[in-house]
Amino acid sequence: MKLIPVPAFSDNYLWLWQSGTDAIVVDPGDAEPVLKALSDQKATLRTILVTHHHADHVGGVAALQAATGARVLAPAAEGLGFDHEPLSGGDQVEMLGLTVQVIDVPGHTAGHIAYWIPDSPLGPVLFCGDTLFSGGCGRIFEGTPAQMLQSLDTLAALPADTLVCCAHEYTLSNLAFAKAVEPANAALLQYDAACQAMREAGRPTLPSSIGLERLVNPFLRSRERSVVEAVQRHDPAACDDVSVFAALRGWKNHFK
Repeated sequence: MKLIPVPAFSDNYLWLWQSGTDAIVVDPGDAEPVLKALSDQKATLRTILVTHHHADHVGGVAALQAATGARVLAPAAEGLGFDHEPLSGGDQVEMLGLTVQVIDVPGHTAGHIAYWIPDSPLGPVLFCGDTLFSGGCGRIFEGTPAQMLQSLDTLAALPADTLVCCAHEYTLSNLAFAKAVEPANAALLQYDAACQAMREAGRPTLPSSIGLERLVNPFLRSRERSVVEAVQRHDPAACDDVSVFAALRGWKNHFK
């Protein structure tokens, strides 16, 4: 099994999961880089996985369908302009000889789903779209803070060695905010230095892991005392788990 982050637009990753000459792509917002990657890898696209309806995640689906005849699996609760097999949390599908579990993760969009492969040769693998980023999480466009907090709690409960394949290279900007929240977090400072070196070398910072994100990501740490106190200094009205998380997300929305 190979996991290949295919860059697209300014900061997207369209994940190619390859086994032998067969491949699956996740969230193909643009068909061209996917077709090039398939050609480079001498692979045939079998399945397209979609996590949510935003254009930078689905813009290439129709062209890839037409070019390859690939099967398309996508959220049941999202409006999508192409033929697909609808999936919801709790569903399981077989792909490339492995079982993929579907997890409902509303918040960024109302019907957002994630795909978790518990038993891949690389260890557990998570394709989480725009719900969880390294050092951050997605903006809350259609859901509620309570939904996003629950979605992140669900992902944070996955095994620590789960590889986190998120859809954007936002890591350095996320870690800049995380350091403002927890400036004394030693694991965060060490990870930030490592990610700076990766980007300077032209390498992606992804995939991350659930275990690492529990240590450095303020949105998975929103109940930690250090995070709560930082949020309350910023917004004294934050007084419970949901309001602290909402204030943390609001702080990030305006952080420069």
